[in-house]
Amino acid sequence: MKTEILAPVGNSESLKAALNCGADAVYFGVGDFNARQNAENFSLETLSDTVSLCHKRGVKVYLTLNTLVNDGEIQKIENVIERVTLSGVDALILQDLGVARLVREISPEMKLHASTQMSVQTLYGIERLEKLGFCRTVLPRELNKNEIEYIVKNSPLEIEMFVHGALCMCVSGQCQLSAFLGGRSGNRGKCAQPCRLPFKVDGGTGYDLSLKDLSLIEQLGYLEEIGVSSFKIEGRMKKAEYVAGAVTACREALDGKYSEKRKTDLQSLFSRSGFTDGYYENRLGRDMFGTRTKEDKLDSSKVLDEYKKLYLVLQKKREVTFDFYAAVGEKPVLKAFCDGETVKVTGEENCERAVNVPLSSERVKEQLEKCGNTQFEAKEIRVNIESDASVRVSALNSLRRKALEEIESRFADIKNREIRVSDESFPNRNSSETKRYLRFENASQIPENIIADKIILPLDTDEEIIKKYSAAVEIPRGIFGSADRIYEKILSLPSDEFFCSTLDAVEMALRAGKKVISSPFLNIFNSYSVSECEKMDISEITVSNELTLKQISDLKGTIKRGIVSYGRMPLMITRNCPVKNGKTCDKCNKQSFLTDRKGVRFPVRCSFGCSTVFNSVPLYMADKQRDIKNVDFLLLYFTVEDKNEVKKILSDYDNEKTPDFEFTRGLLYKGVL
Repeated sequence: MKTEILAPVGNSESLKAALNCGADAVYFGVGDFNARQNAENFSLETLSDTVSLCHKRGVKVYLTLNTLVNDGEIQKIENVIERVTLSGVDALILQDLGVARLVREISPEMKLHASTQMSVQTLYGIERLEKLGFCRTVLPRELNKNEIEYIVKNSPLEIEMFVHGALCMCVSGQCQLSAFLGGRSGNRGKCAQPCRLPFKVDGGTGYDLSLKDLSLIEQLGYLEEIGVSSFKIEGRMKKAEYVAGAVTACREALDGKYSEKRKTDLQSLFSRSGFTDGYYENRLGRDMFGTRTKEDKLDSSKVLDEYKKLYLVLQKKREVTFDFYAAVGEKPVLKAFCDGETVKVTGEENCERAVNVPLSSERVKEQLEKCGNTQFEAKEIRVNIESDASVRVSALNSLRRKALEEIESRFADIKNREIRVSDESFPNRNSSETKRYLRFENASQIPENIIADKIILPLDTDEEIIKKYSAAVEIPRGIFGSADRIYEKILSLPSDEFFCSTLDAVEMALRAGKKVISSPFLNIFNSYSVSECEKMDISEITVSNELTLKQISDLKGTIKRGIVSYGRMPLMITRNCPVKNGKTCDKCNKQSFLTDRKGVRFPVRCSFGCSTVFNSVPLYMADKQRDIKNVDFLLLYFTVEDKNEVKKILSDYDNEKTPDFEFTRGLLYKGVL
């Protein structure tokens, strides 16, 4: 199967670059519900024309609706879904489980692609996506070559993967750094990219959350061979020249023509001190880190003119076959065949008998070959002229022009899709009792004689301790290549409940016959996603950390739900530890910190092959517990606290004590953009 080249489009100029340089598909956003709201993007008013233009050129359109949506925005997103359905887009790229549910209800024929923001890392999660109606998933950038190959060869869904562009430090969909530091949520398309600012570890470069850009273009031949469906280029906020260069490089790589000059040009167009394939090659560490320097910007200015000239000219033509027939006393006929479409056009006047020189096949071919500044080139021209028929050159040109125009219009046709009205309603609810759940980073934090309604412990906790506390068990957020090992561990542990942060973990636990409590990192953000959890047989949910108390209180549905009311919130989870930019694991002892430009320290802890960056201060709501409405449990999320600190916090919550240390209310009052 031929793998498509999928280009990022942030405005009309980058769309031109993608189309003229040979992209097979493009992706872009409209309005408020896409993960690159700082890009220029496109409007709903012009969407149909944009889709038509792309389809005329044989290019598919995938629209990004890949942000979390709150209940107050449901009516607006319903309108967007209806309008994009009518526009003829080929698929929607989604993150929010509730939005996916709405699309299935409103536009049942629409194809669904799971955004990398859904954090699906394994075949378990992919199989859950299939049950949810998705036909394609975008892999996380953190996977290595062997993990990618295993997934691609066994996946029931199409696999799309990033092959060029920026790397986020955090696993997509799991980052709350921008939200907690400035109220601009990456899950809502408003990421301020604070990770590109100075954050330092001991011995590091001072930019220890900033990775180089990914480039796997030299691997495209192999990735196509194993069955990857789509090669995705990151960069909806980058220049059209960047789009032109990246698409051209991918096209050349698939044709076996990728050159060192093109590679150098790509680095000049945009890079952060070069490129990395560290995740793919499983080579993590300092070599993966980089920043955008003055030299990078100077290099960029040297090649922009060259690539602007490149994309202003159509670089890739579509092959068309012509069949021409002419006979005296009949109107000439031209058939055109291109990419599965066939058209037939007829001349306006009958052919006359030639007076001097009959019309030759060579003359017909000469005129029909002149496709000019169109997207077509004549691959084959078959001519059948009976006796000595004559056709004027102007008539031949007219036939060719009409045939190509009709072929284009066929490509642009919008298939009628069914649109239904979403009239689903959810029951209101009020919790009569609020329980207390305690989540621990390790069992050594648990005080003696502890009282709790539920205790949550890590997957690697000793079985006797799990039995002692009848504990629920937390499945790691970073699973990646450890999925089968973790699944076997789930089957063997003496616990009936599992705390799950991703669809991978949800599928594992449900398949093992266990009860599921979702963590806040499943990103439950609206009543539709609450209802979707009920349909998946999830027992209890912890709603997103990015909702306000008012939004949480207003969530409908019957499933039991809770919020995190204490803890240093995990701001990032990353497969490449930032501490490795400064020192090796044996010197870290799992007690490291990141320090920002203001001297604020953020703990970094690692487990199960991933590192977590925690907030500098804990979320604290002991004295505000009465503000929390309509929840069934409060989750106290213990991370770096020792046993004595845990005991004090529990006492503070018992007594609704005002804090005597530095703290935050998180996003529970102010929310996110």
